Amino acid sequence: MGHWEKDAPGVMELPSGRLVRGRGLRHGPAADPFPTYGVYLLGKEPPPDVPWETHWIKWPDFRLPVDRPQALATFREALERTGTGRVEFACGGGRTGTALACLAVLDGLPADQAVDYVRRGYDKRAVETPWQKRYVLNLLTRS
Repeated sequence: MGHWEKDAPGVMELPSGRLVRGRGLRHGPAADPFPTYGVYLLGKEPPPDVPWETHWIKWPDFRLPVDRPQALATFREALERTGTGRVEFACGGGRTGTALACLAVLDGLPADQAVDYVRRGYDKRAVETPWQKRYVLNLLTRS
């Protein structure tokens, strides 16, 4: 299936060395190569108009996932899929960095280091609200 190139736009290396792509949907359609699995973090269900497998996490702008156990299960599945394919996380703004920080925690990074890790490796403004930071910090203790 292939993997992302390390230097491709939006691609972040997880602590294990696996690669994942974060993307802002407001920047237009996905560029080739396309993901093999996409997780979309949106307040409403996205239109099913892409040729790859997708999963939707209901997640309003600058908030937290509506169904947190389902979000955690999706993060775990996405992390597993990074070993065999091109996984992307995307939103309209204000959620992708938080999801990538959660992936880093699931990949073994201490939760108190995840926000800084994503800010260095993906976007310096990622994880924008105090409640998103707390969500990452408590990901494995409340779920």
